[in-house]
Parts: sequence; C-alpha cells; structure tokens
Amino acid sequence: MEFQVDNFSIGLMIWQIIVFINLVFWVFCIIDVLRNSFNGNDKLIWILVLLFVPFLGPFLYLLIGRKKRLNKSE
Repeated sequence: MEFQVDNFSIGLMIWQIIVFINLVFWVFCIIDVLRNSFNGNDKLIWILVLLFVPFLGPFLYLLIGRKKRLNKSE
C-alpha cells in the first residue's frame, strides 16, 4: 500500500486551525457569560447572540458585553 501526500492542502489545514481557535474562543465566552451576573435579561441576550452569531458573537461579547457585567461586590 502506497501513501501519497499529493492531495494535502495547506489552505484546508489553516481553515481547520482558524475554526478550532474560534470554537475554543466561543466556548470561553459562553462559560464567561454563564459564570457572571448581568442586569435584567442581559445574560439571556448574550447567550442568544453567542448561539446565533457564532463567528461575530464572541468578538461582540468581548468588546461590549464584558463591560456590562456586574461586579461581584454589588
């Protein structure tokens, strides 16, 4: 049996790495939302944003949502 590497694609490997990093980033954001407190329905809204906008949602959460978290001392 002969093994050939002719069909190996660097582009596919790069795409898989990007998707894996985004998946880890997405899971981190979901866990962060669930562990923290928010005003009103903000927690539900951020979970829905992360679920329905999977590539852009984590970036939006880090830019906007983390500032809206309630401090533990409150």
